[in-house]
Amino acid sequence: MMKRTYISVMAVLITACAYAGGYRVALQGQKQLAMGHTGVAVINSAESVFFNPGGISFLEKKVTISAGVSPVISNIHLQNSRYGWSEKADNPVATPFNVYAAVKINDWMSAGIAVYTPYGSGVEYPKDWEGSHLINNIELQSIYIQPTVSFRINDKLSIGGGPILAIGSANFNRNIDRTTTNAEGERANVTIDDSGVTAWGYSLGLAFRATDDLTLGVSYKSEMKMKAKDGKAEFRNLPSTALGDFDNTTFNATLPLPAELAVGASYTIDEKWMVAFDYNRVYWDAYESLDVFFSNGQESHNPRNYKNSSVYRFGLQYIASERFTLRGGYYYDESPVQPGYFAPETPRNDSNNFTGGLTVNISERFAIDAAFLYIHFDEVDATYDHYQENGQNVPFGGTYKNNAFVPSIGVSYAF
Repeated sequence: MMKRTYISVMAVLITACAYAGGYRVALQGQKQLAMGHTGVAVINSAESVFFNPGGISFLEKKVTISAGVSPVISNIHLQNSRYGWSEKADNPVATPFNVYAAVKINDWMSAGIAVYTPYGSGVEYPKDWEGSHLINNIELQSIYIQPTVSFRINDKLSIGGGPILAIGSANFNRNIDRTTTNAEGERANVTIDDSGVTAWGYSLGLAFRATDDLTLGVSYKSEMKMKAKDGKAEFRNLPSTALGDFDNTTFNATLPLPAELAVGASYTIDEKWMVAFDYNRVYWDAYESLDVFFSNGQESHNPRNYKNSSVYRFGLQYIASERFTLRGGYYYDESPVQPGYFAPETPRNDSNNFTGGLTVNISERFAIDAAFLYIHFDEVDATYDHYQENGQNVPFGGTYKNNAFVPSIGVSYAF
């Protein structure tokens, strides 16, 4: 039984490492975050390197640079009315960042670089809580590096794209089951750590200026394969009778990160007002099963059965004066998690997301960008049904009430 538990521990780690996106928020630029994270057809800064690499050829300035950080303050509350307990996670503040630069090489060609963190967060529950056999704490970090080239076909059409390198790490701790302790009564647990997990993919984009006021855009980010190699595990507080069964070992796994298609439109109503709409389709059905292979010859095959999901985004911009530009937005984000797969390390459901912010032009070249995001996840009564002990599934769940607040600050420079 303990060997089977060991395998399930490794499976949970890889799931969380690869699929923090199951609950990740969109924080890839302060200007566009303030507008509901629309940006496929909004071409006004180096943030277009991420949102639509085809659009950077339409940037007016020769050089544009932007950078920012977005602290994530999240709350997770889980209550089980049937057994009369409730817990609140003590989540450390995560700090996703973004850095973008675009350079106009000539009238028809531009190049850019993007460094950003689309996956990265932390969840920490009280010691030995009711779900400690699934998770005690987890810390995820990832950095994406995306060079881009864009070509302006004519005055209305441009295309672009480039490779994406993802580099990630994860640290995870959980109790090995619901009851096992050492002679001192301390719960047996395992800490798993892996770093240098990499994946390669690509990004493509097209921007079309249909009229002086209407811009259309399409972008695509490919599926990526995260390759975990020689990950390590450390077991603590094991009973003396189990020490031989839990010698530290390594594991390998190859995991898909889903492809994403985004289409968008922006319309300039007059010299002050602009509206934008984006639709994102995330192809989570690539995550059918998690397969883990261990150096001791054991294997673990774990069905996940995620479904494709959509995000609907709306944004508004108002140029109040030469110094101030105001923005607001909203988006609805569907969860890819199907019934029976709702685990406390990725506790998310469908969400309503409210955004706002402004740009303060300090000078002709330099500006400060501020934004905020409030996320309200729909309350959900859900379970995770695939944890096993003694060959039997042991469901775990309750009512989840989650939300998050994200202040965001950045700077932009152009000349």
